[in-house]
Order: sequence, then structure tokens, then C-alpha cells
Amino acid sequence: MAPRDYLAEKDKAKRFLQDFYRDDELGKKQFPYRDQLVALAQREQVALYVDLDHVAEDEPELAEAACENARRYARLFADAVHELLPDYKERELTHKDVLDVYLEHRLMLEQRGRDAGETHGPQNHYPPELLRRFELYFKAPSSAKPRVIRDVKADSIGKLVTVRGIVTRVAEVKPMMVVATYSCDQCGAETYQPIQAPTFMPLIMCPSRECQTNRSGGRLYLQSRGSKFIKYQELKMQEHSDQVPVGHLPRSISVAVQGENTRLVQPGDHISVTGIFLPLLRSGFRQIAQGLLSETYLEAHHIAKMNKSEEDEVAPAELSEDELRQITEEDFYEKLAASIAPEIYGHEDVKKALLLLLVGGVERSPRGMKIRGNINICLMGDPGVAKSQLLSYIDRLAPRSQYTTGRGSSGVGLTAAVLRDPVSGELALEGGALVLADRGVCCIDEFDKMLESDRTALHEAMEQQSISVAKAGVQATLNARCAVLAAANPAYGRYDTRRSLQHNLALPPALLSRFDLLWLLQDRPHRDNDLRLAQHITYVHQHSRQPPCTYQPLDMKLMRRYISMCKRRQPAVPEALADYITAAYVEMRKEAWASPDATFTSARTLLAILRLATALARLRLVDVVEKEDVNEAMRLMEMSKDSLLGDRGQQAKPQRPADAIFATVRELAGAGRTVRYAEAETRCVSRGFTPAQFQAALDEYEELNVWQVNAARTRITFI
Repeated sequence: MAPRDYLAEKDKAKRFLQDFYRDDELGKKQFPYRDQLVALAQREQVALYVDLDHVAEDEPELAEAACENARRYARLFADAVHELLPDYKERELTHKDVLDVYLEHRLMLEQRGRDAGETHGPQNHYPPELLRRFELYFKAPSSAKPRVIRDVKADSIGKLVTVRGIVTRVAEVKPMMVVATYSCDQCGAETYQPIQAPTFMPLIMCPSRECQTNRSGGRLYLQSRGSKFIKYQELKMQEHSDQVPVGHLPRSISVAVQGENTRLVQPGDHISVTGIFLPLLRSGFRQIAQGLLSETYLEAHHIAKMNKSEEDEVAPAELSEDELRQITEEDFYEKLAASIAPEIYGHEDVKKALLLLLVGGVERSPRGMKIRGNINICLMGDPGVAKSQLLSYIDRLAPRSQYTTGRGSSGVGLTAAVLRDPVSGELALEGGALVLADRGVCCIDEFDKMLESDRTALHEAMEQQSISVAKAGVQATLNARCAVLAAANPAYGRYDTRRSLQHNLALPPALLSRFDLLWLLQDRPHRDNDLRLAQHITYVHQHSRQPPCTYQPLDMKLMRRYISMCKRRQPAVPEALADYITAAYVEMRKEAWASPDATFTSARTLLAILRLATALARLRLVDVVEKEDVNEAMRLMEMSKDSLLGDRGQQAKPQRPADAIFATVRELAGAGRTVRYAEAETRCVSRGFTPAQFQAALDEYEELNVWQVNAARTRITFI
């Protein structure tokens, strides 16, 4: 391959910037880069983005070379822009900053020195980096395929690559020195040192001719006012969970962001980054300690936020008329709910509740007090009722979500960890699942298997929508404005209708009251339902799609766009409805008080009804909540409470003698673990059971490993 003539390449870049044009609707030529050059010269714009698709139209070889040797060509294009800018300066700048005044003053002194016959060494000339007031970045060509982080290897070093992932850590924006300016304490001459690497060795001795000839050896002092700094930020990006092979840890990459690209992303954002893949070269002792290994990083040129699991960047939120008509035709509420996990049979009301969770209610802040808008839902139920499948579908459907399981998550993994930043050495916060799901949904499976100490981390996040951290001298409050969708099994594996609600759930009331809806999905034998379910499952297994039904399920991308459109509405509750809602709440409270199996009804229940009603109004794309919305919200609330009360007919069945004897012995034990055998037998016989029934119950529960009877048969011990 012949060596490239970089001067000729720079001329090509100049020609492209001046001559590239596009025809507008009227057929008139538009010069986009000329307009940007004018804006740069007038300081109305800072960053110039060069689209390599445009370069490929005029100079295909130049675009290819820019992708292969991106850093060199970024400098070439920057030099071309620097030389062209004086020609595009239309008027004198009215507002001058500190560096302008500083440079004017120095140029005036230099002119006087020239008039007096003084000459300066090469280090006393202004480096081009000091005079440039713009930044230049490349946009990758559309033919470049985005890569997974683990596919970016040594063959990509120096090239322009596009990588996709999720942001896990965002460092603070700090100033990074680009040009160091020194002044001499003997001759007063100024010396400039351009800095290319993350670290540099400061100059000490003055290189000016005066100090060299007089051998006075003037000492240099760094002056920050004449030095040039740019904004610098470091991101940590991790690959998506669905891209990680089984048994592997997710890979991550450091992304160095400068100038106008800083402060564009937050932890939890799914982004696409175009940048130059480079090795991080250390100097001095660090290089010796590092040996032959070299860390790598990505120097970002273009950052775009993405929708998760979507091929393109964020889709336009506005829907076309045809798409809106397709969604909002008759029975659209039922159709949208049926489009959530259509392969799962039944659970119509649960799917409606999950649809409202995705849309969310309206957040209110009266005088600084915060009333959350996110809807929290807990799905309880017997094993095998598709709780986890519903959770994983919502995780895929929500534009921003995190999926985790009870035993696989620690309290720190859910909230935030305090780690030492590898670059600055300072303590930094790395967000957990709830922080990464900010403005999204956090799905927690196996909620009941969580340790009690880890579950307490959720209390603040679920109601206050924030996480307060006070660890290792770091005191901070992080946003966790996410909806929590939890799935749990009852305390005894299956829901026991003979027991009270508190015994079955085994979750603290403080946590249960934070869930707006608590659904119980029971697996009850019923011939017709079982037949339909079996036919549905068999069809899905054979054809890998849901059976034909009255509604054609909507596409996931279309659903996502419609939900994002709904979220921009801010419906209000009219005065006329306020009395109706308050009267309904008082009645609900009265019923809950009279009910023997008390469900948790508090002021949070009223807020839950308001949230569900505003979510329904959002779903219809209106700005006022109507009575039908409130009725539907209350119907969902009632259905969720009815599901918790279990099957009334099942409760009327006569209780088995063995179960009644177990309840009697358990009651006799109280808080303790042991019961005297003779005392238990006497109590059971006094309640009408025969000694044979007592013996049979004893053997049955001993086989189930619930209790043990000692060899002398004098003591029953609960395990």
C-alpha cells in the first residue's frame, strides 16, 4: 500500500467542506458545512459533526481512510476547518472571553518584540490547539454495522467503531488540560506544551534563547489562566444482558467523552457510541508496573440514545394517522391489554393492570412534597401460573427496564454501591437495578425468597422514589423513579385458602401497603378452563405463536411508541369527580374494617385509585379524568382484593381432620417449638377427634417433615 500524501488529503477535506451541497424541495442548492463554518466563525456553534456518508458521496477513498485511521483524519479535518475559518468570519465578535483578551495582549507584545528585533524559539509560538475554539467529530457511515462490546478486539485499534450497550457508571465532568502554558521567572517568556496523553511531564527549565545564551537557567511556572482546558467525562458501558453468552460475565468498556458530548447520558440509558478504539498508554513507573498489557478505551465522537432491543435509534414518538386509527379503534383498551404477552392464556385483568403500570399515573409535587406517579404491582400465586413469563415480557416491552431475582440480588445490587473510581481514585457511586431503571420498570422475580435485610432497601425507593446513601463518607440521594413489578410465591408454596391473608403472604404490611395492586393468581382445577388452557399451550408449542383470536395483537415497537406518546399527557382530576372518589374511598375503608380477613386499606389505596384513573386517562390521550376511568380503577382494585380472598366455595368445604388437628397443635405451641405429647392428645380428643385420627395426623405431618416425635413419644418438636 502506497504511503498517503496527507497534504493532498487535507486539500480534499477542504474541498468537501466548501463544495458539498444538497438540493432542497425547491431545487435550490444548500451547503450544510459552509453554514456550519459560518456558525463556528461567529462562535454560535462549538461542535462540527462530519457525516462520513456525505464524505463517501464525494470522496469514497477519503471516507474509507477516515474510518481506518480515524484519529489522524480527525486532526486533518480539524486543520482544514482551522485554515478555512478566517474566510467565513462575517463580522467582528462583540463578546470576547478571557482567552481572546489574553491572546490579543500576547500578540501585541509579540509585535513589539518583532519591531525591536527579538526572535522567539519554536516553543514560544502559539500551538494550533490553543487558538482553536471548535471541536470536530465524525459520524459513522450507515454501512458500518454496530458491534457488541466483546467483538471489539485488537484489530479495531485506531479505527472508527460503533458499539451498543447500557451505561452503568457516569463520572463527574472535569476540566482536562489540552495546552499547558508556562512563564519563565527570569526572562518572562512564555512556553506552550500541547498535551496529547492523559498524563504529561511538566517542563521545568526555560527553553528561550535569552535564558540559553545567558545560562541563567530560568525556571518555568505553570499558569492556569493562559492554559486551555476542555470538558472531560468518563462513562462505563456494559453489554446488554441478552448479548452475554451463558456462563460468561458481561463485558464493559470505558468511554472517554469530551466537550459538547458530555452530560448527554445517565446511568441506565441504552446508547450507541461511535468512537475511536485506542490503547491507554501509561508513562513512567505506571508503564513498568503495567508491563506488556495495555488497557483500552473508546474516544467518543457521537452518542445516540436508543430504545432497548431496537435496531434503530429512538423511534419518532409521533404516530401516523393510520397507526393511531389501528390502535384506537373500538375496544382499544381490551386490545392493548390482550397485546401484552399474547402467548399467555387468560389473566385479562392482570394484563390491564400491567398496561397501566407501563403508562403510569401523573406525578404531583404540591409545595415540594412528592406524590409518586408510578404504579407498583405484586403478582402472588401458585407455581406455574406464568408470573415469571409476564415479568420477562414487561421487561422486554418497557423502553427502560431492569430484571432481577430475589436471591440473585443484594441490597447494594438493588440500590447503589460505593466504589473507588479507577481513573481519579475518588469514591464514586455505581447505581444498582433500581437506579438503572429510573423512569422505567424494575422487575423483581422470586420476591419472597429475598433476604429481609435486602428487602428493606425497597421501602424508600417504592414510595419516595429515591435512594439515600450514607457510606464511607459519601452522602447522596439518587433518583429511583421506577415502577416496581414483583412476583412472589405464597409462604407455603401454594396459597392455602383456609389460612388468613397475613399467614399466606409472609410479607411485612409496610411493604404490602406500598403496592398499588396485589394480585393473587390461583391454579384451581376446573374442567372447562383446564381444557382451554391445555389447547392454548399445545397450539403455542406447535406453532410458536398465539392461537387466532378476535384481536390481532399489536407489534411490540408500535406499543412502545404509543406508550411513550401517552406518557406526555398530564390529565387532571376535575372538581366534580373529587366528591365521588372520596365517598367511594370512605365506603371501601368501612368494608375493609368490617371484613374479618382485613386487606390493607389506607390513604395509599386512595392514591392508588387516583394513579390508576390518571393512567387510564393517559391511555385515551385526554387531559381530563372521567367517571368511567375512576370506575375502571376501582373495579381493578376490587378484582385484586377479591383474588386475595380466594375461592369462597372452597372455604365452605369441610376441613380434613388431619388439618384441624395440625391447627390445634400449632395453636397450643404458640411462639414455642415444642409441645408435650399427652397435652396435645388431650386437647384434640376434647375437640371431638378420636385417638386414631390424632395418631394418623401425627404420622402424616411427620412424613411431610413439619414436626418430629421423639422415640419415647413424650414430645412433639416443630422443625
